Amino acid sequence: MVHGWMDMSASFQFMVDCLQQEWHVIAPDWRGFGLTERPRADTYWYPDYLADLDALLLHYSPDEAVNLLGHSLGGNVVGLYAGVRPHRIAKLVNLEGFGLPGTRPEQAPGRFAKWLDELQEKPEMRSYATLEEVMGRLQKTNPRLSRERAAFLAQHWAGQNDDGSWAILGDPAHKGTNPLLYRIDEVTACWAQITASVLWVEAAETDIWRWFGQSKLMRPEIERRIGFLRNVRTEIIPDAGHMLHHDQPALLAAVIEAFLAE
Repeated sequence: MVHGWMDMSASFQFMVDCLQQEWHVIAPDWRGFGLTERPRADTYWYPDYLADLDALLLHYSPDEAVNLLGHSLGGNVVGLYAGVRPHRIAKLVNLEGFGLPGTRPEQAPGRFAKWLDELQEKPEMRSYATLEEVMGRLQKTNPRLSRERAAFLAQHWAGQNDDGSWAILGDPAHKGTNPLLYRIDEVTACWAQITASVLWVEAAETDIWRWFGQSKLMRPEIERRIGFLRNVRTEIIPDAGHMLHHDQPALLAAVIEAFLAE
């Protein structure tokens, strides 16, 4: 299981607790997130996530195909990986990994310029005076998050500094602009090579449209992308937002286990 942007592996704990069968679950922190070290770089490159995932699978399951799940950023990474290394994946679960909005070549000069400008002023992460403030930040982002779950996540999402304040366990460099444009045609070309069965899961009340634009206008584009998957089943999780594994962990776990049992 691989997590999304500015998240960490412990994010899956509520869902894992709801699994009814025995599973060997491996949930790493991506580079520069959680407890994984930060590389000495100004920019994070998407292909590195593929290489990290490839190395992890080679270590833990060198000879057998695996069931692979990703959320958001993680969903996008596993979708690419499953197309590049189709023989390594038994079944694929994509939680809200829609991809990014499409780009146009004429956007490239401005994107490179923005990247260069940002290199002159390093991004920073906000600090929090108390763990309670970290919990409040999590609940502000996701109003469905209970106090109990916010308390659990806060202890993993942030770490305490020497002065007693708390800081998010994420490299500020993740906030920087990537100079390379997102090329959806390359992504869907990878998706088209996936041979594993795919479970595509969306939240009924996702806020992903903040990045994509109006849902009514972008829905046809999402359906077009899904169309590149050869063997896909789609599920909508009710009463859940983008962090659906926090909002409906029991229902999501049941949907996933039913898919894996097919």
